[in-house]
Amino acid sequence: MSSRTASQQTPDRSARKKRRTVWFPYLLLIPSAALIALVNLYPFAVGFLYSLEDGTLIQEGSFVGLQNYLDVWSKADFIGAIWFTAIFAFFGVFGSWAVGMGLAMLLNQEMPARGFMRVAFIVPWILPSVVVAVSWRWIINDQNGLLNMVLGWAGLDPVYLLSTGPFARFSVTLVKVWRSFPFMMISLLAALQTISHDLYEAASIDGAGRWQSFRFVTLPHLLPVSVVLWILMTIWSVNDFDTPWLLTGGGPSNATENLSVIAFKYTFQRNDVGVGAAMAFVTLVILMIFSVLLLRAQGDED
Repeated sequence: MSSRTASQQTPDRSARKKRRTVWFPYLLLIPSAALIALVNLYPFAVGFLYSLEDGTLIQEGSFVGLQNYLDVWSKADFIGAIWFTAIFAFFGVFGSWAVGMGLAMLLNQEMPARGFMRVAFIVPWILPSVVVAVSWRWIINDQNGLLNMVLGWAGLDPVYLLSTGPFARFSVTLVKVWRSFPFMMISLLAALQTISHDLYEAASIDGAGRWQSFRFVTLPHLLPVSVVLWILMTIWSVNDFDTPWLLTGGGPSNATENLSVIAFKYTFQRNDVGVGAAMAFVTLVILMIFSVLLLRAQGDED
């Protein structure tokens, strides 16, 4: 009887020990998960609650439900911010990708001072955004910028890059491309170095030129990395507050207001916390839809 009882207890102990082994790693994750929830999920939940109220920075508002989300779409400046955000993100992402691709292809070749050039091209990415914005304002400022000073010395008319809508949009996007291309360049360069030279030799034997090799060998291998880069850079571009705010403050005449800037203005300048929070969550939904569509398109292509 005792031997039978001992034989029954042995599988029970082993089963309990196995369950403890399975659950032990998850128990170790509890402190980190709690910290992440405190740092990320709690502000997210509070912000969403603010978007359902009509409060201000100093006064708690009453519950209005989805009214703030409905009001957002009736504001002309918000619609204008969506259009500029789309333009800013599109040209910022693919402009920086094109420049990064060209430089990555260049730096993937054997050339003098290649190591120095790799380091030099990273500088725009590692500089603080305030330094970048102040430096560019010093160059393209309408009144006493370096560019207009040089044009004046050459006897040419000044170019007002920050005080006219189209030029201001172009300038802000140009600074974004200049700021972002090093990240694209480094990522694409790392991906280029994983492509086997045998593929290019096989393409050359089949009669492919440089363009055909780039189209049928390089691009397909860089597509997975590029999709990830496009998603990341789109998120960073849509959420980019520093570049348009420090260069133009969203002007002139709201021409360079993106979704981040207009949400900031409604929250902290117009003291409409509910509408500002609703704009931020609308931006989140737009980014999520874009990311899902792009990932699904990549899956269909694969």
